[in-house]
Amino acid sequence: MPSFSLESRLDGAVGGKTAKALERAFGMHSVGDLMAHYPRRYARRGELTEISSLPVGEPVTIVAEVLRASERRMQQRKGSILEVVISDGQGTLSLTFFNQTWRAKELVPGRRGIFAGKVGEYRQSKQLTHPDYELFDDEASAREKAERNAHLPIPIYPATSSLASWQIAKIIALVLDGLGDVPDPLPDDVRRRGHYLDARIAIEHIHRPAHDDQIDPARATLRMQEAFVLQTALLQQRAAVRELSATRREAGDLLEQFDAALPFERTPDQITVGDQISSDVQQPWPMNRLVQGEVGSGKTLVALRAMLQVAQTGGQSALIAPTEVLAAQHLRSIARMLGPQLAPQLMPTLLTGQMSAPERRKAALRVASGQARIVVGTHALLSESTTFADLGLVVVDEQHRFGVEQRETLRAKGAAPHVLVLTATPIPRTVAMTVFGDLDVSTIRTMPPGRAGIQTFVAPVAEKPAWFSRVWERVAEEVAQGLQAFVVCAAIDAEALTRDDTADPTAEQPAAERTRWGVVQAADMLSRHPAFSNIRVQILHGKMASDEKDAVMQAFARGEIDVLVATTVVEVGVDVPNASTMVILEADRFGVSQLHQLRGRVGRGSAPGLCLLVTEALAGTRTRDRVDAVAATLDGFALAEIDLDLRGEGDVLGDVQAGARSSLRLLRVATDADVIAEARVAAARLLEQDPSLRDHPGVAAAIERRVGVHERAALAKN
Repeated sequence: MPSFSLESRLDGAVGGKTAKALERAFGMHSVGDLMAHYPRRYARRGELTEISSLPVGEPVTIVAEVLRASERRMQQRKGSILEVVISDGQGTLSLTFFNQTWRAKELVPGRRGIFAGKVGEYRQSKQLTHPDYELFDDEASAREKAERNAHLPIPIYPATSSLASWQIAKIIALVLDGLGDVPDPLPDDVRRRGHYLDARIAIEHIHRPAHDDQIDPARATLRMQEAFVLQTALLQQRAAVRELSATRREAGDLLEQFDAALPFERTPDQITVGDQISSDVQQPWPMNRLVQGEVGSGKTLVALRAMLQVAQTGGQSALIAPTEVLAAQHLRSIARMLGPQLAPQLMPTLLTGQMSAPERRKAALRVASGQARIVVGTHALLSESTTFADLGLVVVDEQHRFGVEQRETLRAKGAAPHVLVLTATPIPRTVAMTVFGDLDVSTIRTMPPGRAGIQTFVAPVAEKPAWFSRVWERVAEEVAQGLQAFVVCAAIDAEALTRDDTADPTAEQPAAERTRWGVVQAADMLSRHPAFSNIRVQILHGKMASDEKDAVMQAFARGEIDVLVATTVVEVGVDVPNASTMVILEADRFGVSQLHQLRGRVGRGSAPGLCLLVTEALAGTRTRDRVDAVAATLDGFALAEIDLDLRGEGDVLGDVQAGARSSLRLLRVATDADVIAEARVAAARLLEQDPSLRDHPGVAAAIERRVGVHERAALAKN
């Protein structure tokens, strides 16, 4: 009689102690969580792993053969060391055990098994200290069994120091024996069309394949299940928003006045996306739209026109930005675009956490009374004390800095307000379907005319040290022409990081591998550089007080600072048309999208932009490939695809990979575009026929298990 379902508590299936170990290691709570812990590869009893390829410092699981074992007394203290040498037929690896002489009776020459542990080094030789192991049962008395199982694939699971792969395999085998029927999340027509396996068989075959041919069909089935469940959940969320009742916001004379006063023509994409948004906010349900566009493509203009349409009916708009600098920048930009006629009517108001108490009270009163039709702020907008008279539109700038929970907190301050999400980080198609699948997506590709463009060059200072000097001469030349420059560093103070590392013996990364250039070090170096004797240099970073940061940015915008040495606080929203040059030190420490974002801070005026990517990464390395990719193209959408290929979705999706229940298991955003697209079409078809999933309990149960509130929040934090 089957004992378990996928919803069963884990402690009831494996016992309290094992359940706690699985929860600590992988965040598992149910049998379904355990069954979704899939093998990352399969080994063979006759297969030997290349020891030479084992990475030092990483936990590994290998199949190998014992060559010899020897015991010796320790010199400095009591006890003995057992050293066992194992081989893959070419290289060797030492296993070290302290005061465990009895293991020599098991680990005799000729025995094969699976060995797991963290690879270390001792006297330039690789070793595992106190590894876990399981020897194959190939004694003469069990020869027949050994021959029968010789070609049986051995699942190798993601493991930890406390839970080895074969221990996980034994736990899973125990639970599989008691697992009953599994409701299939795939509709019958989808399963037949794709030749997918029954759900219960797919789970059995991926964990206990009888032969290799069973593995790929099981993976394909479970991959489609994962895509289908996720797409169904996202489309359900989209449908749920459309069931809400929103106030229709008709366009009127405010928008007409604004458009008439614009000193330039809107780009074709701005017109198209603007029309989509205008139509959305006139519907009786809330808009839920993502607008993606290159840096400087005019997303703020599109958002401001939507705010004017909401203001026409007395509604308020709230724009939430990730930093104080960006929020202040947005407010100035919006006030400037509204001009002296419209600004007093709409009273754009700033509300941030670092404002003085009297300023904040005054701003909060304007917001609560409805006097401020446009409100710009940071996380302060989310606080319980911030209330709105009639919140009609929520604009989220740089969505990857906020989670769904924060978006929903702000949304809850109004009666089903419209939501507009902006991002200057171009999103690959598969990521848009997987992460932002509950939003309608609009894209602004065309750039406003009059931009001079940007040239990007890599300065490989490890190969060409003289180029480091030339970088600063080039900056000085630009400043001599009356232009300005950014210098971006990966840290505030590299020496402080190094001191911290020295004080912390458990630091995972040695101080030598940490950043060499912080804002403090770069500014100090420039203060002593002969070419910078008459150049005004200032620093900017996130730990400065809010008013100090704002004062520096305004001084830079006014041209009172020639070179701004900063952290990535300047990554988004900083608009200084006179800034022509961007130097990014240790560019290999930044991601592709981040480098592209930073580069977008220059070339915004009539002067040509210049971006110099300074790196010590050697040609051919993965980190250098990222830097070279950015130098090769200005197309952010092409770079987004390259970024996905180079880094994989683990980094691109951020929190999707953090935590066992919220991570993508078999689905790979970088390679499974067809699967995701097929799943989305199938999910839309199913929800059209059965919106409540009443006739498809397998899908409903799978959504409940795999895509809860926290998982949705994690998915949306990209």
